[in-house]
Amino acid sequence: MNSANIISPELLDGLIRFGINVLIIILKIVVVLAVGLLHVAYATYFERKVIGHMQVRLGPMRVGPHGLLQPFADGLKLFFKEDIIPAQADKAMFYLAPVIFMAAAMVNLSVIPYSENFVIADLNIGLLFIFAIAGIGVYGIFLAGWASNSKYAFIGALRSSAQVLSYEIAMGLSLVGVMIMAGSLSLSEIVKAQHESLFGMYAIPQIVAFVIFSIAAVAETNRTPFDLPEAESELVAGYFTEYSGFRFALFFLGEYIAMFIMASIAAVCFLGGWTLPWYITKVLPFLNLVPGVVWYLIKVYAFIFFYYWIRATVPRYRYDQLMKIGWKILIPIALANIVITALVKLIL
Repeated sequence: MNSANIISPELLDGLIRFGINVLIIILKIVVVLAVGLLHVAYATYFERKVIGHMQVRLGPMRVGPHGLLQPFADGLKLFFKEDIIPAQADKAMFYLAPVIFMAAAMVNLSVIPYSENFVIADLNIGLLFIFAIAGIGVYGIFLAGWASNSKYAFIGALRSSAQVLSYEIAMGLSLVGVMIMAGSLSLSEIVKAQHESLFGMYAIPQIVAFVIFSIAAVAETNRTPFDLPEAESELVAGYFTEYSGFRFALFFLGEYIAMFIMASIAAVCFLGGWTLPWYITKVLPFLNLVPGVVWYLIKVYAFIFFYYWIRATVPRYRYDQLMKIGWKILIPIALANIVITALVKLIL
């Protein structure tokens, strides 16, 4: 037998390890996508229940005990609804827009560190990657409005593009202070740097940045009170007015995944991710026994609850007010926060 055809033990070992790593990554992707879809299903249920109780109602109660099966009934209804396409629409772009929007949201799930040992792709530029992919998602929104050949959808798409551009700047600037303090763009390194810091989380020394981020996150995901791109009272439903059935479900899915991404960034960059502040675990050491992913999810869903609370209590802003808040208030304050953070870092 020709010795060139014999695979060396080192090469065989390398191939086996490569195959195992690929299999682990595939399993992680399957778990994250499955949990993401389940999150969307019950985030809608949780939202309807929370807002219902805030308005002295019960929320969904009919499908299953306390309405627990309502998300599956809604999903089934959307799946079997007729898929209507406007006669004058650009069909190729009309088909592609919801896929772009949903895919952009789903891809960002790959760089979120859910615990110390569970992340699909631990990029050293993870924060920058999230912003880059989120920018691609805007194309899905704009294409949906343009391809629909509807004035309501087009106005909603223009509003959303301008809104995302304005508030993405404020959001990016609010996170610069976190980057300066952590000295890294890696989300995992940011969590570790927080855990080793004096306060155990950056929400305390970077409270101004955290407030700016929280406001910008609501605007980025087109949620109340910044839901002008979807304003039902004037635009019917905004950029997805002409969408129905499964394609509408893709936009719906993308929006709730985007909320999860924003809540995850808040948890990872400001609230310590999967860790607890050292002074809490020093007083209550048994809390170290709780898996890190549990603390991460508690922080994420606390931030998502903030979304629902705002929706139930704050009325929609006018468009000029929305743009004024972004350009004249949040961006200048975020720039001042960067300067102060850099000076403090330089001195200390």
